[in-house]
Amino acid sequence: MRLFDVEQFKLTTHKLHKNDMRLAESLTSIGNGYMGMRGNFEETYSGDSHTGSYIAGVWFPDKTKVGWWKNGYPEYFGKVINSLNYIGIRVYLDEQEIDLAVDQVRDFYQELDMFGGVLKRQFTVVKGNKETRIEVERFLSVDKQEICAISYKATPLNYAGEVKFVPSLDGNVKNEDSNYEETFWLEIERGVDASNGYLVTKTKANPFQTPQFTVAASMHVEAMKQADIKADEREMYVENTVRMQANAGETVGIHKYIAITTSRDYAEGEVRSKAQAFAEEAAQIGYEQLKQAHEAKWHARWEISDVEIAGDNEAQQGIRFNLFQLFSTYYGEDSRLNIGPKGFTGEKYGGATYWDTEAYAVPLYLSVADKEVTRNLLLYRHNQLAGAYHNAKQQGLQGALYPMVTFTGVECHNEWEITFEEIHRNAAMIYAIYNYVNYTDDKDYLGEYGIDVLVGVARFWADRVHYSKRKQQYMIHGVTGPNEYENNINNNWYTNLMAKWCLNYTNEVIAYLRETKATAKLDQLHVSDEEMNKWSQIVEQMYLPYDEELQVFVQHDTFLDKDLMPVSDLRPEDRPLNQKWSWDRILRSCFIKQADVLQGIYFLNDQFSMEEKRRNFEFYEPMTVHESSLSPCIHSILAAEIGMEEKAVEMYKRTARLDLDNYNNDTEDGLHITSMTGSWLSIVQGFAGMRTGGGKLSFNPLLPKGWDKYSFKINYRDRLLRVTVDGTNTSIELLKGEALTLELMGESVQLNDKVVKLNKHNGGN
Repeated sequence: MRLFDVEQFKLTTHKLHKNDMRLAESLTSIGNGYMGMRGNFEETYSGDSHTGSYIAGVWFPDKTKVGWWKNGYPEYFGKVINSLNYIGIRVYLDEQEIDLAVDQVRDFYQELDMFGGVLKRQFTVVKGNKETRIEVERFLSVDKQEICAISYKATPLNYAGEVKFVPSLDGNVKNEDSNYEETFWLEIERGVDASNGYLVTKTKANPFQTPQFTVAASMHVEAMKQADIKADEREMYVENTVRMQANAGETVGIHKYIAITTSRDYAEGEVRSKAQAFAEEAAQIGYEQLKQAHEAKWHARWEISDVEIAGDNEAQQGIRFNLFQLFSTYYGEDSRLNIGPKGFTGEKYGGATYWDTEAYAVPLYLSVADKEVTRNLLLYRHNQLAGAYHNAKQQGLQGALYPMVTFTGVECHNEWEITFEEIHRNAAMIYAIYNYVNYTDDKDYLGEYGIDVLVGVARFWADRVHYSKRKQQYMIHGVTGPNEYENNINNNWYTNLMAKWCLNYTNEVIAYLRETKATAKLDQLHVSDEEMNKWSQIVEQMYLPYDEELQVFVQHDTFLDKDLMPVSDLRPEDRPLNQKWSWDRILRSCFIKQADVLQGIYFLNDQFSMEEKRRNFEFYEPMTVHESSLSPCIHSILAAEIGMEEKAVEMYKRTARLDLDNYNNDTEDGLHITSMTGSWLSIVQGFAGMRTGGGKLSFNPLLPKGWDKYSFKINYRDRLLRVTVDGTNTSIELLKGEALTLELMGESVQLNDKVVKLNKHNGGN
């Protein structure tokens, strides 16, 4: 389902999507890394809608709700909670309130300007024989992160009369995903006068020794002409009433400046005064100047990160939409934060941190942002190492088990197949460290921080495996692999492979630290030669299921005993499985939610031959339903590598336009933020064939059919490169930094102040 027109740097529509309002709200979400919101309307909308505004790092431990409590269950399900509604502006025309759910509306236009980060609407509302033109803009400033600015204008077209604006701060909000229909906020104080209002709220006390958060919102209201302004307040709510007289054809309106501050950044007694000061400062700067500074910073982001595609506007819009929403969610300014799968766009997944960050987001941020951004993502996990040790202890195991879902490092997911069994996430933490060091050559990180995580995870794997005396191999039973459509399986190939790799990599890093005498942290960890030998023994004797007849890696011990069939044999009415089939039926089927074996081949790409990649792809992809947003990009990258261009393009379209075209019929719940990295990965690692294995940068590009050209920039080891692939050649330009030797299409080339250009590439037009 496609609601918005295809434009390269915008989402636009000329239709008010009353029947798909939640989907439209998700797609027009905006954020600035500090806070964000769904694309709700400022004025009243009484139809079905999901009003949601969220603040990064502000969360609540909602009591776990399960049918049967098991030892080791997390006590709470952590979630980013819906904050106060600070954009509200009720509008009355001669005392008749605008309600777009019921009013007659003409000439509706909505635009999300991704280049400048501004959300806009225009429409004519008809009440009786009176027509009024409305123009609305808002943005969340990336220049002043605490500020939301709104411009709201009304123009009576065929009458003279009164226009009344009622801007407000409303703390009467709730989460739609609350386990027990709870509300999470208490009022601390409120106040309002003719031009200003404030509301201070605090999360309710909780029994789990997790922090309470105080949030202050302050608004300053500026009338665009002389107006009569009054103030009103009630519990959890403050408002101004701004009355103006307007002649036919005369535009009147207000600017609303809102500042949000929290006890994460300021002492509890200061949050209100800080919010008031920020709101006043914003008003003094003025709406247009605030917007210009905000847009300038968005333009600077695009200058580094933009991917240009010529010849396919749908593909172009898809990658830019995904980059826009990613950077609206996270741009690395705060090492206390991470990337939630829904970001600021909805409540599903609780807004917490998943393994998606390490597996999918790290490669993108390494290339399109300063390396400190990725370092902050790694430090986020390092700072939560104590929680990982707690999680392992809860399961009766040694070492560190990183959580599937978290805000603090402590697991807060309430499904047993996730909490207990999807332990493969531990390997992603180590892979992210390897990826960062390999890409940036920042080996100091290993001795300063990385070794703590490596040893903790290695000790977990060494305790979690068991030795099969019958097969004389180490095994891991009772797990859920990346394919969440199979639970409690034995010897998931991916999990076993990555556990083996983690242990081996940890030994390699320890050897490096000893060789370079960077052993201060290592000595504190008391890693003995005996322990390292044990890890080596597990590496040498780890069981990895393999079928000699099919010559494929077997997803888990009994996978080949299933009734194997391709997805093409399913009836259309059976899709998507997760919305049509019982969970029991899904678990017994052969159908795969997302890359599992292929995830391992993607991660450890240089360890497998091209034939192994091809055989396993051709075996597993036909059984994959791609009902995880994380699935298409891995398949696109591998398909491009093995020469299956049509499949690579198909999977790119699915990952690039997953939300824009609502492929999985679930975008109304919020956008799939972390998987949005997949469109960039599909282009850069897939079509351009970028690899960094062994610390060597290489490209093996193809030009998809239907594309005339594509280009992108990457940061690599203090250099900025631009790669361009067109119908005749591939060129790589060094824009910044010292000369570099890399590999292009199997040829070693020296990159200096001249453009390296080869008149060949794979496939294409």
